[in-house]
Amino acid sequence: MSDVTSYKALCSDFYINQRLALKLDLPSGRETVLGMFDRIRREFPSMRRFRRYSNELALEADSPDAVQQWLSLRRLSIRSGVVNPPTPRVAYRLHELVLETAPYFLSISPLDVDYLELLFGFDLIASGNHDAIVFDALIAGSPLAGMLAVRGATPSDCQPTFGLNLTDNHDTQALFQVRTRPPGPPEQTPDPEAPPHPISVLLFIRKMGVPGDVKELAGTLKSLMKVGDELVASRVAPFVLKPLREVSASSH
Repeated sequence: MSDVTSYKALCSDFYINQRLALKLDLPSGRETVLGMFDRIRREFPSMRRFRRYSNELALEADSPDAVQQWLSLRRLSIRSGVVNPPTPRVAYRLHELVLETAPYFLSISPLDVDYLELLFGFDLIASGNHDAIVFDALIAGSPLAGMLAVRGATPSDCQPTFGLNLTDNHDTQALFQVRTRPPGPPEQTPDPEAPPHPISVLLFIRKMGVPGDVKELAGTLKSLMKVGDELVASRVAPFVLKPLREVSASSH
């Protein structure tokens, strides 16, 4: 994602998240968790809000002026994310630091790794029928549209998902998803003060399998970043984001 400005023109928010999925439960000891969170905070000082939820421990940025960054520990995963980073490198550095430090603070071994996943997400604020917007932007004019051309009917669930194996041994995969939010019940009066909900466009890049050494995780992430950057620039932006943006704008 070499040009952040160009993506901001196509969506209201974008985010880059990573997930390290594990096979065994993470340790939850006080010193272990706080030690890792403190290490992250030293490099990202705005991440100083420690929160405990029902199924996770989280470290989040607590300043409205700071980049929205977060780190989450769940029973079987370590996740981190950055919303609207000024440059992709800001997001990537957080993810790299998490993968560099987590194995040592949380006693993760190569056998414990299920997969490493990188997510590129884009939210487009859109009013009206989200499913109709997605249909008109991505499906209309295709053979599939003919099957759905039922007189008097309107789209009610149009959330295409496509998966690709990117390597011969199927250990690296890409998943493209479009997610819509349904409108409220017909009898419910919309709140005129409430902002429209977004249509979300998601690209997941996932590396399956066990690394030879936990030190390889950061390098694997860099490989996924390169693949994701290329797919966003050459596939997601021109063939998904731009058509959705144009149809959404024309439907106002």
